[in-house]
Amino acid sequence: MNDGRRLREEVDRDARRLDAARRGKRSVLAQARFLGTLGLVMVLPMVAGAYLGRWLDERLPGYSQSWTLSLLLLGVLVGAINVYLMLRD
Repeated sequence: MNDGRRLREEVDRDARRLDAARRGKRSVLAQARFLGTLGLVMVLPMVAGAYLGRWLDERLPGYSQSWTLSLLLLGVLVGAINVYLMLRD
């Protein structure tokens, strides 16, 4: 008798887990939106760094591309940190 009750409780628990997993499943559109957001979060700091570096290189005499490369690499670092923080949450 006790085994039947325990089996019923385990089956009910597994059924609740399956229902929760189905409700938590993302649609294809939601996954595509998430991946697109990740791409923007990664690319925007890189593009902003490249444009700012190019603008500084044109304004300041001396090294012709040092600001562009430096700020582009900084943009890659900032983008990677943004993606990490977004995936962590």
